[in-house]
Amino acid sequence: MPQHHAAPQDRARRHWQAGQRLAQTGQWAAAERAFAQAVKLAPRDGLMLLNLARAQLKQGDMLAAGQSAERAFRADPHSHVACALWAHCLGEQKRHAEVVLALRSLPADAPRGQDWHETLGRALQYSGQPKQAIGAYMDALALQLDQPQVHYQLGLCFNELDMKQEAAQCFHTALVLGIGRHEPGVRGLLAYFEREVCNWDSAATDLAALREALHRLPPDGAAPTTPFAHVTLLDQPAEQLLAARMAARELARNVVALPALPRRDPQRRVRIGYLSADFHQHATSILMAEMLEQHDRSRFEVTLFSHGRDDGTPMRRRVMQAGEHFVNLHRVPDREAVQSLRAADIDILVDLKGHTRDNRLALMAARPARVQASFLGFPGSCGADYIDYIVGDPIVTPLDHAPCYSEHIAQLPVCYQPNDRQRARPAPMARADAGLPEAALVLCGFNQPFKISAEVFDAWCALLQRLPRAVLWLLEWNSQVRANVLREAAVRGVDPARIVFAPRRHPAVHMARLGCADIFIDTWPCNAHTTASDALWAGVPVVTYSGLTFASRVAGSLNHAVGLQALCCSTLAQYQACVVALAEDAPRRLALRERLLAGRDSFRLFDSERFTRDIEALYLRMIGRHDQGQAPCALPARDA
Repeated sequence: MPQHHAAPQDRARRHWQAGQRLAQTGQWAAAERAFAQAVKLAPRDGLMLLNLARAQLKQGDMLAAGQSAERAFRADPHSHVACALWAHCLGEQKRHAEVVLALRSLPADAPRGQDWHETLGRALQYSGQPKQAIGAYMDALALQLDQPQVHYQLGLCFNELDMKQEAAQCFHTALVLGIGRHEPGVRGLLAYFEREVCNWDSAATDLAALREALHRLPPDGAAPTTPFAHVTLLDQPAEQLLAARMAARELARNVVALPALPRRDPQRRVRIGYLSADFHQHATSILMAEMLEQHDRSRFEVTLFSHGRDDGTPMRRRVMQAGEHFVNLHRVPDREAVQSLRAADIDILVDLKGHTRDNRLALMAARPARVQASFLGFPGSCGADYIDYIVGDPIVTPLDHAPCYSEHIAQLPVCYQPNDRQRARPAPMARADAGLPEAALVLCGFNQPFKISAEVFDAWCALLQRLPRAVLWLLEWNSQVRANVLREAAVRGVDPARIVFAPRRHPAVHMARLGCADIFIDTWPCNAHTTASDALWAGVPVVTYSGLTFASRVAGSLNHAVGLQALCCSTLAQYQACVVALAEDAPRRLALRERLLAGRDSFRLFDSERFTRDIEALYLRMIGRHDQGQAPCALPARDA
């Protein structure tokens, strides 16, 4: 080879060797510079490009690392290592559809190991293709069956397809194989998904195992727990806080908090940011829409930070117009999302998700705003030392429950839940059109099935036995609930014909049929939330059983806000007696219905404008303390 051709390659190799030495001692910035020089001299050398990508990856530069890995792959299309690194960098940027394309660009004759199929499965899953993801995961398991993480991801995909029982079986398999530090979280999902189809055969055992797994962890540690399962399935405040603290630390493990913002200009408007994945046809937006529209723009500048999908519904359009600014963070990597939050110079950032699906609490962990609060989306403590306040009220968050919260309690004066007075007021549907017997007493239990435990169903069946004219009206949230519920009713001596299922319908149709109910019977330890508001709006009295936790006290708060304190019970016996007494008193039921329907224009629960003034006053108290250099503290209820 002529010398003028060999020299650049030799120089490239010397730079590459220098980069290797620097990499061995962890000097990644210097190593990157050396590898970059090598690549400049040998731009089509796949190995040098791959080393450059690795150095960039070590420094957290996913964009540059991905570009270098792609170049390495283009230089050597059979390099499954370059393809995998390229896909990893795209995945870290949440560019999941591009991960699928990258992986599928590997030539047909190139080796595809278990990791390739698993990564493809994740990319398909995270890009909204669960059915295709199941095929990829099955291919991964065909190569290596004993992979607990793959079984776990497979379960999440089955859940996306409403195949709850199959999801639970996958979680069980993952636990049997041993999923390591993820055990508490997977046990939470197992218990939750079995409840989603009202499969109670091993409920007590599963809940006991979940609690044991939680308590085996060091209490000051970080772990991927499932706080939502503890909040919805158990009435244990201390355990809920413990699970939430561990999950909050886990989410913040690799997050570096930003420097504190300087004092804000007191002459400008207070900047409020709402962070959520649910700015579309979702319970959160259904409740909040009018509150957002009512914000006083002369005093508050409102920005909605959306990290969820655009479902194209009228609710999405309404919410987008309700805020002054709408920032789309959907599939934006955390680093860039945090930069957007910080650039907005937000005074109070309000997270609306907590430990629910699609949350991005890691963004809150970066401390992008002056004051940070949790509101509405999660009925319990987030357990996060990076969230200053939880917005509640005297019923759901009494001040003497402060030890159950990592946040400081900030109380609204009436009820923490906003409502939309603009919602439809349809005339009740004919019972025949709702599939109900005309002369029956209709006990409505429209909560999602995960809230219906064996204990709740025991109580409901006992009510049916005491009230021979009654039928139990349930929502058919998924296709697997009906058979399990009817079987359990027969076991308890109740004719399955007395259980009537309502299919899922458009919100306006649902509200119309809701008026066919005589009494809404609540669940515990997780009450009806939006569902209870809907019932009260439709004129249906709600009988509820309150416990020790936020989630178990929501319907009680709603009842207080419409003057139905008498229907709030503190024991199971009192709950059953209250239902029976109301069932046997038709004139009282009629009077309550008429009072509820007439009160839609006067009850504080449905007064969106007043609610907005109340929460704005609470926000002013939060930022006022910050402006004065004072630490967050409990903020007792006070009328605006």
